[in-house]
Parts: sequence; structure tokens; C-alpha cells
Amino acid sequence: AGAMPAVLAAAWALLAAAFLAALLVLRRQEAPARRPGGGISGLFQDLLRYGKTKSGGGQGPAWLRRLQVPKRWFTHFYVVSVLWNGFLLIWLFRAEFLGGSLPSWIQHVHHAPGRDSQSEDTGNEHFSALLVLLLLWLHSCRRLAECLWTSVFSNGVIHIVQYCFGLGYYIAVGSTVLCQVPTDVRNGKELSVQICWYHIVGVTMYIWASLHQHRCLVILANLRKSKSGKVISLSHSIPFGDWFETVSCPHYFAELLIYVSMAITLGFHNVMWWCVVMCVLFNQALAAVLSHEFYQKNFSSYPKHRKAFIPFV
Repeated sequence: AGAMPAVLAAAWALLAAAFLAALLVLRRQEAPARRPGGGISGLFQDLLRYGKTKSGGGQGPAWLRRLQVPKRWFTHFYVVSVLWNGFLLIWLFRAEFLGGSLPSWIQHVHHAPGRDSQSEDTGNEHFSALLVLLLLWLHSCRRLAECLWTSVFSNGVIHIVQYCFGLGYYIAVGSTVLCQVPTDVRNGKELSVQICWYHIVGVTMYIWASLHQHRCLVILANLRKSKSGKVISLSHSIPFGDWFETVSCPHYFAELLIYVSMAITLGFHNVMWWCVVMCVLFNQALAAVLSHEFYQKNFSSYPKHRKAFIPFV
């Protein structure tokens, strides 16, 4: 059990490397090879693409179509996250402030020998992890609300593997946060909460990125709505306003900033969480490049100065 943090860090690093490799392979492929088709190339493209970037919609080979689910099922990701990370948040809050203890199975899975005795700032580690878990839960709550009441999903699809990955992703992220907590939580002692400068910087950045992500998602949704808020179209249009003026996928860029803000909240030095950030970076970059290419291909008047993911890069 003591190797769990190292295993998790290695798993996130390998996942980040896989997304980077997929991005590099995609960029090296010639345009004809990107057409949907059968075989290994077709499967590779089908695993990477979803929604509007999955050319031809449901017109691929029959065996690939059987592995697709509606993109609107993205909502399920955030339902799982709200429930699972809410559960972890309640347990950790009780352990920190109400004299409780973490369940024995959590202590067994997340125990890291040596941390408790070596850390001179254990109370602050507890508070940082609790704060990040709260931010992650709030992020999931907002994204769930946006999926239910803001976003307008088309008839796009995602691969079943992408769907299963999304379901497991937030469970893994919440568990990774919990690994930052030494398992001798409380032991009957009062937790000394000390708010540090990196907590303030991290939370401020989190709020700023979250506000912009919400604005961008509203802009996307309004492209399909009338002024009265009624859905009038499921087609794609060129978005304008806010961060869309500089990048094609500012909501993906904001997602990256949200995870960077959590790394800051943990105090900058947390290697495991920076592996999570790298995973988010390459995952979101891959999706952004595909979306950017879709806009350029389908709209001749698409602004040429826009970048795919990160402003000016």
C-alpha cells in the first residue's frame, strides 16, 4: 500500500505520455489518412475524435458505430464526480474538523510510510488537500449544472472507450488528491488551519479560469439558441467573444488553468499533481487541435489569427 502514491504518479505520467504520443502521431499524419475508415487507422481516429470532429458522424464502419454512445452522456462524468468526490470531501472534512477518522480502506490504500513523521507542515498539507478536493467538487458541480441547463448537445457521439475513461477519470483524480493527506489525520488533535499565500493565489486563479470557462460555454450554447433562450439549431457556427477572440477552444484552455490553480493551491511542489496537470494539458491540446482543424476546414472565413488551444502559441 505504501507504493500507491508512486504508482499513481507513474500512471498519470504514462497517461500524459500517451496523449502526447497520440497528438504527435495525429500531427504527422497526412490529410487522406485522417478520413474515417477501417483497420488500425480507423480505430485510432475513432478513439481520438468525438462530437463534431468525428467526420461523417455515424457513417463509419458498422463495427465502429456499435462502439459509439451519445456525446451528451458527458453529463454522466460529472454525476459520478459530484457523488464520488463529494463522498471523499465529507469524509476528509469529518476527519479534519469533527474528530472523525478516514475509513480503514482509505487509510490502507492511501497510506504513504514516512510522510507523517517527515512532514513538518502536516496540518497545512491536510488543509491544502481539503481545499483542492473542495475546488474539484465545486468544479464538477458547475460542469454538471452547465451540462444540464446551459450546453446544447448535438447528435454527436463518442467512443465507448472515451466514455469509460471519463467515468474513471474523476474517481482517479479525487483519489489522487486524497493521497496528499497523511493518514494520521486528527488523532484527536485540533487542526491548525493556516492560510498561505499560495492558497490565495490558487483559489483566485481557479475562480478567474472558472468564470471564463463558463462564459465561453454560454457563448457556445447561445449559438444554438434564440434571444428568448429556445434551441433553434444544432449546427455549428463560429463563436466570438471573450477568449474565443484568441483561441478556438478557450474552454479547454480554462480547464488546464483550473488544474494549474489546484497545483498552486497544493503549494507548487506536488509532483504527483503536476503529472495530472500534464495529462490534462496533452488531453485538452489533442481535443483542441481537432476542433481547430474542424473550424478551419468548414468555415472559409474563420479568423486566421486564432490559435488552437493556448493564446499566441
